[in-house]
Amino acid sequence: MRRVVVTGIGVVSALGNNAEDFWAAVSSGRSAIGPITKVDTTDLRFKNAAEVRDFDPSAHFDDKSLLWLDPFSHFGIVAAREAVADSRITFTDELRDRAGVITGSCLGGKETEDNLFSDLYGAKKSRFPPTVIPRVMSNAVASQVSMEHGLTGATFTISTACSSANHAIGQAFWLVRQGTLDAAITGGSEAPLTLGHLKAWESMRVVSQDTCRPFSKDRSGMILGEGGAMFVIETLDSAVARDAKIYAEITGFGMSADAHHLTMPLVEGAAKAMRGALSDGNTDPETVGYINAHGTATQANDAMESNAIRLVFGEHADNILVSSTKSMHGHALGAAGALEAAATILGLHRKLLPPTANFNEPDPECRVNIIKNKAIASEPQAALSNSFAFGGLNAVLAFKRW
Repeated sequence: MRRVVVTGIGVVSALGNNAEDFWAAVSSGRSAIGPITKVDTTDLRFKNAAEVRDFDPSAHFDDKSLLWLDPFSHFGIVAAREAVADSRITFTDELRDRAGVITGSCLGGKETEDNLFSDLYGAKKSRFPPTVIPRVMSNAVASQVSMEHGLTGATFTISTACSSANHAIGQAFWLVRQGTLDAAITGGSEAPLTLGHLKAWESMRVVSQDTCRPFSKDRSGMILGEGGAMFVIETLDSAVARDAKIYAEITGFGMSADAHHLTMPLVEGAAKAMRGALSDGNTDPETVGYINAHGTATQANDAMESNAIRLVFGEHADNILVSSTKSMHGHALGAAGALEAAATILGLHRKLLPPTANFNEPDPECRVNIIKNKAIASEPQAALSNSFAFGGLNAVLAFKRW
């Protein structure tokens, strides 16, 4: 099987609207969590989120294009453009035939959908523009990116709640490794900050009323975020042949289902996905020196994930540095894995591991080696990036430092 590497990264996030700004913020431990401005929060129990700011869609799309695109598409398409430019890849006719786009999104065009329902049920409107369905469909980003770059290989979207992006990246990795594709644009995007959707999260009582403190004893819940991250991945041989910059190698991908509960995570399921990623890449567990945790800052997840890490790695867990970058860019649902993959890959590449921000106090129920508030210079050989979704669907990526 062929080796697969990451040669391009693009990001739109609450921490910055390009990969460099994202990295500057995430590596300095700067949280982007703040007051919600996109909707009226008067009737919401929580008031904070990690919003994408200073992003002007009209700077990236003409008026005609904007008619067809929801904000989740704005984020994904712009991130894909940056990733392609960063990789300096040339899509020849031959490569276009063997390149595809695999994306993840939990919700698709939620803002478009929310506005339509408001018009339908609130304003009693009876007619709607014909662009609504193309704006709402979860595969809008994959389709738009494939058309923009003329890629005619395998192209599709995966929706597995908070594991969507990791499932997408993992499937893209497998398709390139096995030879179905020679290159892929892959990642995820999400724009969940609409009143209807926020009210739905409010009902679950898992969103913090102040900020996100993963693994801290005083954690009080998750904070929602938005944005997107995309990557260009290709074979190692092609990257070397064209003298491309290589950020990291993707070595393995593991998946599992808890088959347990819709919202309560299971240690064994998370552990199985991590073991799967290690096995898939023939990665020696002793070489793993960093884990970008799912780390939602809920009581249930963080203790479960800590126990799963110890179950997989045993005593070596004490040597593994762990952080949750959700403490800075929020929980972006279907885009979460993509943003966290960007943080993991850039951390390996820059030899600087991002911290868990807002950390106050160790929790004896979370017995892992947390990077607290300040990045740590380190050169681990390998790293994992975890995503665990409602419905008990787990997806873990394994990377190797290049």
